[in-house]
Amino acid sequence: MKGRLSNQSVASALERAGHSGAAGRMFLWAGTKGAQRPNERRTIYQKIREYDILDKRKTVTALKAGEDRAILLGLSMIFFSVMMYFVLGITMVRSYSDSVWTEESSCTVLNSSIIAEINCSYSCGAECWKSSRYPCLQVYVSLNSSGRVLRLSHNEEAQEANPECFYVPKCRKDHAMMHTLVVNISERLKTQHQVPCYYDPAEQQDSVLLTRLYGSSAIFSSLLWPTCTLVMGMLIVAMVKLTQYLSILCEQISRIKRTGLSPLADALPSLDSAKKGNSMV
Repeated sequence: MKGRLSNQSVASALERAGHSGAAGRMFLWAGTKGAQRPNERRTIYQKIREYDILDKRKTVTALKAGEDRAILLGLSMIFFSVMMYFVLGITMVRSYSDSVWTEESSCTVLNSSIIAEINCSYSCGAECWKSSRYPCLQVYVSLNSSGRVLRLSHNEEAQEANPECFYVPKCRKDHAMMHTLVVNISERLKTQHQVPCYYDPAEQQDSVLLTRLYGSSAIFSSLLWPTCTLVMGMLIVAMVKLTQYLSILCEQISRIKRTGLSPLADALPSLDSAKKGNSMV
């Protein structure tokens, strides 16, 4: 009997241990499962937060790259306009300032005739030059403002090339074509008795010009596009810098708001606990 009782007690003890072990394992499994839920929530929240941070970083990086390109474009436009100012300053503006034919008046054509044949040379290839001739058309006019008889030139280039001739055509192989061109100009001047002309107000030059290559209108039109380019480049750089300044200012304001609200958020739990304590009392 004692053996049987001892065997039964051992079996019952083993069953109890098994039940308690199973219950413990169930308790541990449930406990670990329940403990993992907040961690899972936290990890999901952290992943979402990381995605948001990455998106913000990508946006900030893209904006910064766009701002850098805009600043580079603006600086390139400014540099291009400065170079254009330099080139125009040593060419057109300098010629305009050095010109002495500044006053405009009207002239009466007195004589227009071909006086000679002038030798010239034209290019026929690399290091190849051949000679030709062009007719020299000489035109005399009377300046209506003073009555002086002066020699008429087409523009500054013709005056510099040959002051005796009204028009200096481009040297070509076909001499007959150049002769026909000069004759047509002479006949047209004979039909127009009154022509506009530019003269030297100091009366130091014995010639007048029919047209000016470097007049005020030509200077204005040539300086218009570099000025527009310069203004546009400066506006682009100024707008980018203003945008950066406003973004920094907004970020500082948001930080100030966050730091101002955090002490209130920390003080709210203490106020709630104090209210609960007062209500319990």
